[in-house]
Amino acid sequence: ILLDKDGKRKHTRPTFSGQQIFALEKTFEQTKYLAGPERARLAYSLGMTESQVKVWFQNRRTKWRKKHAAEMATAKKKQDSETERLKGASENEEEDDDYNKPLDPNSDDEKITQLLKKHKPGGGGLLLHPHEGEASA
Repeated sequence: ILLDKDGKRKHTRPTFSGQQIFALEKTFEQTKYLAGPERARLAYSLGMTESQVKVWFQNRRTKWRKKHAAEMATAKKKQDSETERLKGASENEEEDDDYNKPLDPNSDDEKITQLLKKHKPGGGGLLLHPHEGEASA
């Protein structure tokens, strides 16, 4: 028994064996909460007090919630960044009205060539033919 400077009993932290922790973790995987009789049975089988089992489960739930919350936050950030990326892509499409509009059949080849160069380096490999009735240059 440890005593503090005033001679009062000092609380010591229990140390659980690997087997005890393994059994507690396995039980926690199956259920996050233990009812009184289940807690009593588990405590008895592991050589622990019911209070120790109860506190262990409380602490383990807190740890589980923090981890779960962190995973959810990471997933939300990933989803938000993907949403922003897609939103940015759609805004770029909206800004590029000339590319999304149907081509005017009366527009000159120079305008078409500029649009193709803007969106596909090298002109996209398309050959442009002059409109009927126009002389080729």
